[in-house]
Amino acid sequence: MRFQLAQPDSPIITGLARTIQDDRCTLRWIWPMGLDAVYIGRSKEPLHSQEPEPRSLKLYTRAEYKANHGYTFRIEGVGAAIYTVYACPESIGSPLLILQPDGDNAIAVSAGRAKIHYSIRYKSNWLSKHKTVQIVVSPEVPIGEDVLCYVKKQGGSPTSTEDGIRYPFITPFAAGRNELPPIEIGKQEQIRLFFTDRQTYGTLYELIAEQ
Repeated sequence: MRFQLAQPDSPIITGLARTIQDDRCTLRWIWPMGLDAVYIGRSKEPLHSQEPEPRSLKLYTRAEYKANHGYTFRIEGVGAAIYTVYACPESIGSPLLILQPDGDNAIAVSAGRAKIHYSIRYKSNWLSKHKTVQIVVSPEVPIGEDVLCYVKKQGGSPTSTEDGIRYPFITPFAAGRNELPPIEIGKQEQIRLFFTDRQTYGTLYELIAEQ
């Protein structure tokens, strides 16, 4: 199996949409002219132009699509998954799949947003100019390090990713309790967690601050 970034003349998937009824979802999309087959992949995070695991992909033909009026599957598990449809033009040798960095060939399907609980605890000595922050993140499902970030602000709690200094996390989070190493900040500074991309991750997860 081979992968290629979409070129100006590549067949690409457009108009990808979902219909959900009870516990079943149907995906439909616009087939480019001359394309007879696609591969469909499922992942926990958007892959964009990253290559998927070949074993996670399923071949689906245009004939099957017509017969079934789309691609239908049962929604299972906790949280959400990203379904990506890869155009597979005819080629000599192993199948060639087209990667679309624009993400138009990917869509999120949710069985209910997975919850991400987090807590922030401050500890300080009144003689010190600094205080220690302890962050605990407890997601229902494993999440990547790029899902969340934290923002530090002087004199108050941040209200958005732009309201202060933004910092990334460098390791993924396992399902359950994840206690991060303590962080030292100024005594008048506060920290808050946010999604790095609310439009993308806000449909997959619910971020809940514990008091």
